[in-house]
Amino acid sequence: MLPELHLPWMEISVLITLLGSIWLKFTPDRDRAYKRCIRICTLTCLVTICGWIDFVSLKTFAASEPFSLFYRLFHKNLFVVDDLSAPLLPLAALLYLLTVLSTLKTKGHSFSFSNTLISEAILLSTLSSKEPWIIILLLSVATIPPLLEFRSNKRSSRVYVLHMGLFVLLLVAGGLLSSFKDQSGTLSLIAGALLTTAALLRNGIIPLHCWMTDLFDKITFGTALLFVTPMTGAYAILRLVFPIAPDWALQGIAIVSLITAVYAAGMALVQQEARRFFCYLFLSHSSLVLVGLEMATPLGLTGGLCVWISVGISLAGFALTLRSVEARTGRISLKTYHGLYEHTPTLAGLFLVTGLASIGFPGTLGFIGTELLIEGVIEVYPLVGTAVVIATALNSIAILQVYFRVFTGTHHSASISLRARIPEHVAILILVALVIGGGLYPQPGVISRNHAAIQLIQQRDEAFQENKVSVDYSLSEHKHHLTTSP
Repeated sequence: MLPELHLPWMEISVLITLLGSIWLKFTPDRDRAYKRCIRICTLTCLVTICGWIDFVSLKTFAASEPFSLFYRLFHKNLFVVDDLSAPLLPLAALLYLLTVLSTLKTKGHSFSFSNTLISEAILLSTLSSKEPWIIILLLSVATIPPLLEFRSNKRSSRVYVLHMGLFVLLLVAGGLLSSFKDQSGTLSLIAGALLTTAALLRNGIIPLHCWMTDLFDKITFGTALLFVTPMTGAYAILRLVFPIAPDWALQGIAIVSLITAVYAAGMALVQQEARRFFCYLFLSHSSLVLVGLEMATPLGLTGGLCVWISVGISLAGFALTLRSVEARTGRISLKTYHGLYEHTPTLAGLFLVTGLASIGFPGTLGFIGTELLIEGVIEVYPLVGTAVVIATALNSIAILQVYFRVFTGTHHSASISLRARIPEHVAILILVALVIGGGLYPQPGVISRNHAAIQLIQQRDEAFQENKVSVDYSLSEHKHHLTTSP
């Protein structure tokens, strides 16, 4: 039996967002809906933080929720918090809160607050679940809110539907095959391949990445950001693939991810539109996270998990800054210089800080994670480590290039003030504080991610040991049958 938290924090957070979504459905006034959504997201974030503190105080590797409503209905602990998911839950809730906080009230007609809370409930449920079929179900359902926005904005969703339909089909097929008891291991290998392909598709690995650029082009920046930034594809790999995949399969995923990281970094250098630039920048960073996760060594896995946290925080701040600029000038073209520094000096500074933090600039949260990732990769594959450095260098050049395009190069005249609102400043400054604070005092975060990495590797070793014992027992039974048969 797992130790129990003092309160069912995750269940409370999910119920708050679901009930809040229903409440906002019956709130036609946009200004009132905006204020209510902020209150709901703030309460949800506080609950997840309390759950994280409660889990840390137990000093255990995993904990279930007490007197859970879902346990009474299904006779199974659907919500389990462990070393991996404990910090991801408040991070996800904080991302939703700051995205809503930095949203202009006039965007209520295109950015649905109600649907945003539904997607948050799905995400929190996914990150607090370890059951394969529950994760498969939630990952499939999570594809619906963006589709609803495609339809409400009357934009073609063909590319998105084709890719997400294939994603759901591969998930379900892999889950079904993995449920069969196959002593030879053939079905397990096929199931692992299907689940791996699904997770890589969800993460945007080439050549299955065009749905992500289409997503950023056709729906609101906020919804696209919330759909991709939590990196649920990486979570699916750790929960569904990592425990059962052989070493050579993990190495194959790492190589494909590395190719994507370098390719996306190169594409970010030549983009002529800001949204597509951010999409490729995020693709490169999320692929680097997968490179670390698939090393299956304590150092490499710790680096991958640290970069996961740092990228989630820094690129979220970077995207919110870019989104605030876009809200004032419209879609940002990178073909010309815009010279917005005089009008939005604070946003310019935050843009540069969050962008440099994402590539591991010294003194920021990403520095230690990037160093651990590179050392972990070089420990296994020296040449692969060099490619990681190349991808990081290309990303840094792309970020500085876009900074100069957006904020310098010319004088921009405007008839109205373009300065950021206080809520936008607050949202981005919170992320900047986390980026700098985590860089100046990284020990707690690194220790937490190292514990999670060791636990994941132990679970993988135990799963392989159980499978080996099962196969050996099957072979001995078969030999016994042959020797006793006439």
